[in-house]
Amino acid sequence: MRRILSLSFLIIIVVSCKNFETESGVEADPDTTPAEQFPENLSKVFDAHGGLDRWKRMKNLCFFIEVPGVDETHTVSLPKRLTKIETSAWAIGYDGEAVWLLNHEDYGYQGNARFYHNLMFYFYAMPFVLADEGIVYTPLGIHELLGEKYNAFKISYEDGIGDSSRDEYILYSDPETHRMEWVGYTVTYRNNIKSGDWHFVKYDEWKPVNGLLLPKTISWYTVEGNKPKVKRNSITFLNRSITETELEPSVFKKPDSAEVVPR
Repeated sequence: MRRILSLSFLIIIVVSCKNFETESGVEADPDTTPAEQFPENLSKVFDAHGGLDRWKRMKNLCFFIEVPGVDETHTVSLPKRLTKIETSAWAIGYDGEAVWLLNHEDYGYQGNARFYHNLMFYFYAMPFVLADEGIVYTPLGIHELLGEKYNAFKISYEDGIGDSSRDEYILYSDPETHRMEWVGYTVTYRNNIKSGDWHFVKYDEWKPVNGLLLPKTISWYTVEGNKPKVKRNSITFLNRSITETELEPSVFKKPDSAEVVPR
């Protein structure tokens, strides 16, 4: 199903979500955030993807994904991480104060809207979201996944950061190109109890978008012994754009008929 946009929102999207995909290479800005703020090899990962300085200049990010039964358009205002996901059946948003859910009278969102409102953005915006404030970095040295060796860094959070401060990630990067290749992660949403159950995402394809190297396709894998085993499913990001144009907060405002999603 294709989502239905209001005219006013469509005008904003046409202006602000202009496609900036390009096949050109990505070079880090010369004034990238100093490397000493991160472990050396992790800083090289950010540089390999276009640099933190360029990422921090961006204000608006959009992408489209095809999900069984419904197509989703995701829009994110990067400075405050305001979000909006629109489909023909439902919409989810975060206006800076609350996560809201708007269901079509004949259809409804079946998952946890609060958990999902920024989930795909987080996977799409890696590795850059792993430079957010309140993160603790632990270099893990060389790890092997499916016969390949990678630099590994464990990502954890200070208490009180986000809805799930006990979540953990492991970023795996190519030792030569320094591009991110895998992300391992745990899920602690709601119970906030640290988990030893790891999940794995493979970043199969990267494409330049307005000077940043962002994912085109990512794949989830089955897990055996807390290591990835076999590819399970993939998602392709379409109509990708990232710009320095900041959207008005009204784009993300809760509609009168939407409900607030509790924590």
